[in-house]
Amino acid sequence: MNDYDFLLSDINIIKGIGSKTTKLFKKKNINTVFDLLWSLPRNFTDRSVISKINELQIGKIHTVIVNVEKYNFPRIRNLPNRVSCINETGNIECVFFNSNEGYIRKILPLNSKVTISGKISYYKNKYQITNPTNVSSNTNIIKKIQPTYSLTDGLNEKKYLSIINSVLDNLPDLQEWHNKIILKKFKNITWKQSILQLHDPKNINQKGDFLNRLIFDEIMSSFLINSKIRKSIKKIKKKGKKFNVNLNGSLIKKINYNLTKDQIKSINEINHDLKSSQKMFRLLQGDVGSGKTIVSLIASINVISSGFQVALMAPTEILAQQHFNLANKLFSKKINMAILTGKTDYKDRKRIIHDLSTNNIDFLIGTHSLFQDKIKFKKLGLIIIDEQHKFGVKQRKKLSDKGGKNCDVLVMSATPIPRTMIMTIFGDMDTSIIKTKPSNRKDVITYSKPESKINEVIMFIKKHIKDGDQVFWVCPLIEESKKLDHQSSIKRYEILKKIFKNRVGLLHGALDKVEKNKILSDFLKKKIDILVSTTVIEVGIDFPNAAVIIIENANKFGLSQLHQLRGRVGRGEKQSYCVLMYKSTLSENAKKRINILKKYSDGFKISEEDMKLRGYGELLGFKQSGLQTFRLADPLLNEDLFLLAERETKKIENEKQDLRSYNTLLKLYDRADILNDLV
Repeated sequence: MNDYDFLLSDINIIKGIGSKTTKLFKKKNINTVFDLLWSLPRNFTDRSVISKINELQIGKIHTVIVNVEKYNFPRIRNLPNRVSCINETGNIECVFFNSNEGYIRKILPLNSKVTISGKISYYKNKYQITNPTNVSSNTNIIKKIQPTYSLTDGLNEKKYLSIINSVLDNLPDLQEWHNKIILKKFKNITWKQSILQLHDPKNINQKGDFLNRLIFDEIMSSFLINSKIRKSIKKIKKKGKKFNVNLNGSLIKKINYNLTKDQIKSINEINHDLKSSQKMFRLLQGDVGSGKTIVSLIASINVISSGFQVALMAPTEILAQQHFNLANKLFSKKINMAILTGKTDYKDRKRIIHDLSTNNIDFLIGTHSLFQDKIKFKKLGLIIIDEQHKFGVKQRKKLSDKGGKNCDVLVMSATPIPRTMIMTIFGDMDTSIIKTKPSNRKDVITYSKPESKINEVIMFIKKHIKDGDQVFWVCPLIEESKKLDHQSSIKRYEILKKIFKNRVGLLHGALDKVEKNKILSDFLKKKIDILVSTTVIEVGIDFPNAAVIIIENANKFGLSQLHQLRGRVGRGEKQSYCVLMYKSTLSENAKKRINILKKYSDGFKISEEDMKLRGYGELLGFKQSGLQTFRLADPLLNEDLFLLAERETKKIENEKQDLRSYNTLLKLYDRADILNDLV
């Protein structure tokens, strides 16, 4: 048996945990002994000081040494049993509900001296301790500083402490996985010593080498598995794409602005990967409106010109249609293109599937249905995934495998996140980042207005509509109630319709896809001037004529969400505006969010500020997305340890070190399932 087998065992291996307790733990996602180690003490109870009875404080936990003087066991049902105790400083009564006489006589023998600890109450001129769980004739057993944990329902403190202490007493001495240089940075503290210090009540809210060591372990496990995935993908030998980069020039000429340095750099990095004999597995990340789609289309034409097919997957039908329209405009009729979504009828779907299998379609654009098992490509050379930041490591690996050995993978994300998070979430991929926006794009000017000044906002949009601009009006997002959401949008729609007549459209969650697409199409064709919406308008959709966005109850949204919403305007050459409306009663955090948005237009900076306010786990809904979050590490607070882990991982890669010494680390930190998938 390996040293770590005990830690990876089911929690029912621990003495005192039966089937009922196992179920209670599993409700809290505590399945193994190792999982239990991360249920950390939230506070401590100091039972080490012996108190005098006449100096006890009501509501506080005290420890007293007393003589058991008298029992009072009433024969009336539901009345508690009472035990009177005394010492030279006063009297105290132990009160027991739902306890039988035999148990009480056993723990509190008459005329014996005992140590009791518990919360003090006062009733009928007497101090009381109700249902004391800490009673012993041995003072040293109770006289301790004890950690207190966030208890699972159905478990009392005494049992929980017994379970966690049993685990800590049996922690194995694991063989060290770090080298001497790394260990020295953490004062040579071992993993076992670190865990014991983590659970020591004296160390609650304390930082030190023990905590840094455990944080570093967690980060390294993530970085090493990403390194393994990168290696496994790089091992795949493919046919390098052969194309003339001069072809890119004619495509770029059709764009009415110059490419930015970041776009050109990204195109060069992607072209290098496409021509290489190693499989491309790359993330193209950029702020809203930075021009990622153009970069991906240039990559597509290069792959198609080398004789391969391309598939582009968008998160929504309307975004897929937008990509299709742009590609049609840029590529003219030089290539065979098709679009496949949930709206595609049976006859067209059947034809598309046939043409794909016979290589009569060069470029297929669509939604997630592109990768259903029945859809077979004859010669797929590039998969582009748009806006799929919620794809986890395993999903991306499977996607890469599905395309076959000659298929490169490009994942695009308009979700700017700090570098440490990129290293964590997309660490299995090479990364290209577009930070600068095209020169024809101006920063959106952002204002904030209290709800009481809505008339000023109405005047503001009247002026812009007169100038030929269109307006998004986003209503409050009330997650707890779709019904309220729906009603708030209708109310705003009706008010605006009285002012702007039939030039107002309404979009909300209750509409079906056909109605939704019609309204968006009407807005795009300028049949309506104002679009009222409760739903977050899809990321990436281009409405070049929309120059104003009003966001009601802006404090209901996170910073990054507000930035994404603001990115729905400013897609054309006109100066655009965002108005954040808020109620007069704003929290300090809400004020900070609004001020940050007014101050910054850089999505990466905004994301960093968002992470400071909310913590990385909550940022952009990563907790809800199923992506792995750390138990201890924080990409913002522990940036130094992330950079150290990055350097160490690169060193291991460059020196082609054997990773067997890290197997225990990788298996412990919930990585076995991914490890098993790797060759």
